[in-house]
Amino acid sequence: MIPATFDYFRPHTLDEALSLLTNHEDAKVLAGGHSLIPAMKLRLAQPKTIIDISRVADLNYVREQDGRIVIGALATHYDIESSVLLRDQCPLLSEVAPQIGDVQVRNKGTIGGSLVHADPASDWPAAILALDAELTIAGANGRRTVRAADFFVEMMQTAVQSNEILCEIRVPITAKSVGYVKSAQKASGFAIAGVAVVVDKARRTAAIGISGVAAKPYRAAAVERALGGNALTTETVATAAAKAAQGVDPLGDIHASAEFRAHLAQVNTRRALGLALSRT
Repeated sequence: MIPATFDYFRPHTLDEALSLLTNHEDAKVLAGGHSLIPAMKLRLAQPKTIIDISRVADLNYVREQDGRIVIGALATHYDIESSVLLRDQCPLLSEVAPQIGDVQVRNKGTIGGSLVHADPASDWPAAILALDAELTIAGANGRRTVRAADFFVEMMQTAVQSNEILCEIRVPITAKSVGYVKSAQKASGFAIAGVAVVVDKARRTAAIGISGVAAKPYRAAAVERALGGNALTTETVATAAAKAAQGVDPLGDIHASAEFRAHLAQVNTRRALGLALSRT
């Protein structure tokens, strides 16, 4: 299908983009376009105005700053996949990136666009939650910072308001003890159950983010509590992983029933923990 008619703007600065958002009703921000354009073609989204921020160079970077890694919202999946800095300092993101879509998607799609779209089956949210990332959102009244745990509100809904733009993601420097395991839809590569893990071997703790299972991504708090302070053995990991879907309402659709998604959450949590623990 062909999208409904719309006005198109392509700003070159963040301030210009925010001004356009403020002055135009029913406007949508376009980054990589892999989510918005298909929705527009199906007439599921019919914005009156498109603000294409893909040329805002100040939003595309990966660098170390103040002891953390900061990533511009327009960094593509391939930028993250190929970043030597991330491979050395925050390897979980380097592990997630190559599992997203295909080469064409990774060359064009952006981490910011994916996070704001908040598709329950996307990959990045699991990693962002496991890393306890901070996300910087810009608006007409300045910038504000939101923790990953507060960023995802409901299915396809985040803390970013209609007149705001996600501009930066800040993640900690971590050891190599990380893992990402997912069961994917065969055609699209979207996660039916994706589990991201960051293990602190010294403290015997783990941070676990899960996407694809529920209407919004979540931290597997029950698993984290079960592991906390205990020796991270095969037995304790298996026992804790069995709690991966505790307290959530799993989705059911043509790809997997709710029961099977809950099962995959448990299996992939155990596998992701095992992968992280096998690394030094």
